[in-house]
Amino acid sequence: MVDNKEMCELVILETSDVHGNVLPINYGNNLEMHKGLAKLAHLINLEKEKHPYSLLIDNGDVIQGTPLTYHYAKFLSDQRNPIISILNELNFDAAVIGNHEFNYGLELLERSVKESLFPWLSANILNEKTKEPLFGKPYLIREFDNGLRVAILGLTTHYIPNWENPNHIKGIVFEDALESAKRWVNHLRENENYDLLVISYHGGFERDIKTGEPTETLTGENQGYQMCMDVEGIDILLTGHQHRTLADEINGVTILQPSFNGHMLGKVKVQFEQKDGKWMVNKKSPQLIDVSDTTLVDEKVVGIIEDYEVKTQEWLDQPMGAIIGDMTITDVMEIRLKDHPMIEFINKVQMDAGDVEISNTALFHNESPGFPNDVTMRDIVSNYIYPNTLKVIRITGQDMKDALEKCATYFKLDENNEISVNPEFIEPKPQHYNYDMWEGIQYELDIRKPSGQRVVKLERNGVPIELNGEYDVVMNNYRAGGGGDYHMYKDKPVIKDIQIDMTELIADYILKRKTIEATCNDNWKVIF
Repeated sequence: MVDNKEMCELVILETSDVHGNVLPINYGNNLEMHKGLAKLAHLINLEKEKHPYSLLIDNGDVIQGTPLTYHYAKFLSDQRNPIISILNELNFDAAVIGNHEFNYGLELLERSVKESLFPWLSANILNEKTKEPLFGKPYLIREFDNGLRVAILGLTTHYIPNWENPNHIKGIVFEDALESAKRWVNHLRENENYDLLVISYHGGFERDIKTGEPTETLTGENQGYQMCMDVEGIDILLTGHQHRTLADEINGVTILQPSFNGHMLGKVKVQFEQKDGKWMVNKKSPQLIDVSDTTLVDEKVVGIIEDYEVKTQEWLDQPMGAIIGDMTITDVMEIRLKDHPMIEFINKVQMDAGDVEISNTALFHNESPGFPNDVTMRDIVSNYIYPNTLKVIRITGQDMKDALEKCATYFKLDENNEISVNPEFIEPKPQHYNYDMWEGIQYELDIRKPSGQRVVKLERNGVPIELNGEYDVVMNNYRAGGGGDYHMYKDKPVIKDIQIDMTELIADYILKRKTIEATCNDNWKVIF
């Protein structure tokens, strides 16, 4: 750091969307990967050694996402949260509540907040009764020994009720993040003395950061661009949620988004010059620092989770049962073009749990390996990566058709009439989880036809689906709430709410039957 009577330098470090990744491994096979808090810790410590004036902020989605955090939440939650212990060890200055912080329930989240030696900031997550910030502090003022004062305001995407299990957010109001930003920035300007204003927002950008053109349906899920344009006085906007790699500027506001799973550390170097006794921003320089094969692992961090990790690995290696036939996945595009035994199996589990005859599910990510012949818990969590529960909702035949038309937008034909994935499902963040495949109905999607006219067959037991008819369908809670812009499901009657995680339902289904036959009834296909 350069520090004299007239100049000083501050470094702001950001982690975001770490999703419970600590060790640099893939839990599906335990092979090494360049990610996680154990490696980020080494980069953080190097930066702190070089820059005595620093701020370290986590931007949300940190306590959920790996078998380690899932196993902790399900079996060891009476012990200290290992992720919080790591953040405490690294001396984080603040953290922001992300949408996935709610996934394991409010009780676990509140205990995690209490265990933290730093404040959790979210100005727009409010107690329904008092209308006050639920987790205590909307913002933090950090003062350094040279008199430099930095204000950090925390905000969270208010779209959470569209995804989260209602029981996990009972008694909570999610105020519009943009409106909250305007209100609290005005409050700060009128009531606090500071030299730099940082907003840490667990949300992303709804528009192209260069052109301002919309890049997604403007639902309010991501409002970062509008914050930069409409909220006067922001110096730095730390973001996340979209898992993007961004180090740039919008309307004079420095923006940062450091990827996901601990692949990168975000950094903004701010140079100040003192004028008339006040520190003035002279220059802001955003940067992303990669975690690589040469990044060292912090052994203190590894030691914090050692006992938790041993128990997690033992749990992952538990045998569940056997598969007769082939449920492996070799071509992720092929599995989305026609019925496949793995997808049919997941739908069967859902139909069994919901006691209904129609189901939909997705192949959540392109690294899903499918099931080998001998299935362990590791295989289950490698394929079903989210802590979803299930809901049976009552929809109309028209809703079903509209949903399938939405699914059909996943595909496009290129200039050679070869089928590919619509870029909207890839950029700015992969959303393969928003393409559903159904069981219990027979359907065909013709991608040669215009969008909105691609459902060319829709039947049940050989009889056309009645558009005015009603059908009970089981799906995950994210989709049932309208997540992924499936607005046709929102506020539909809930016939059954199954409060058991899908990973447990899959494990129980296999354990009960011991052997599972891989079947494929070819009830649907995509034409191109």
